[in-house]
Formats: sequence, structure tokens, C-alpha cells
Amino acid sequence: MVGEKAGKVWEFKKAQALLLPLEHGMSLAETARVIGMTANSTCRLRCRFARELRGEEMPRRRGGRRHSNLSEEGEKAFLAPFFEQAKVGGILTVAPIKTALETQLGRKVGLSSVYKLLARHNWRKLAPDKQHPKANVAAQDDFKKTARNNCS
Repeated sequence: MVGEKAGKVWEFKKAQALLLPLEHGMSLAETARVIGMTANSTCRLRCRFARELRGEEMPRRRGGRRHSNLSEEGEKAFLAPFFEQAKVGGILTVAPIKTALETQLGRKVGLSSVYKLLARHNWRKLAPDKQHPKANVAAQDDFKKTARNNCS
């Protein structure tokens, strides 16, 4: 890639991140300021470009489940009894799931961890309806219009 024309902005910035410190003795912070990026991003670009020049295999991209409590299969196995209970009409509440998860992991977990676990498996918190399903909206509106205000 050295000696070739940079076809994209990222290719040019990768080259700058590597060459500016070598040719001009710039620090990482100075290089980052010149190319308009943060120092962390500049360092990643520099390392990526150096690996490409050496022909090394690129590491896995950032993202994914690096800090999960259980594997995906483990989560499915853990939630299976709760889902079976829900299928036969049981109500799922987060408290028993949280307690069971803490027991399985052997440590405390936050409530948000349980909600995220359920969200990953397409479960959501159900809230009650704001009105009764058999409510007569027209009768309620008529009552509001004709009722006297006895608060005087």
C-alpha cells in the first residue's frame, strides 16, 4: 500500500497516523490533533496500518458479547423453565428470574442485567392497559359533558 494513492479518507488518515510521528517526530496527541481524531482512534489506525503493511491478519472487529454472564446457549437453557411457565399461563416477574440468575452465577447482578437478558430473547415488560377493555368511551364522554361540578 506504500507508494499507492489513497482512495479513501480512512486510508489517508491511516497513513498519516503512521508517517507523521516517523517523519516529523510528532507525539500521538499531536498526530491526533493534525488528522482531526482522538488519540485512541489515531492509535488504532496506526496499529491497523502497521499490521496491513506487515501482512498480518487483522484482529476481530470491536463489538459483540465480550462481557456476557452466560453464553447464548446458556441463556436459553437458563430461561427455558421460565418460558415454559409463561406458556401455561404463568406470570413472569423479574424478581424470581433475578434471584435464580444470582444463584446460578454465584454473585449479585443488577436488575438491568435481567431486563437486558429478557430483551435479548424477545421478551418485554408488559404494562396494564390504561383503560378497561370493556369500557364504553362514548358513555364516559357523555357523562363528562353532562355531569355537574359540585366542587363549588
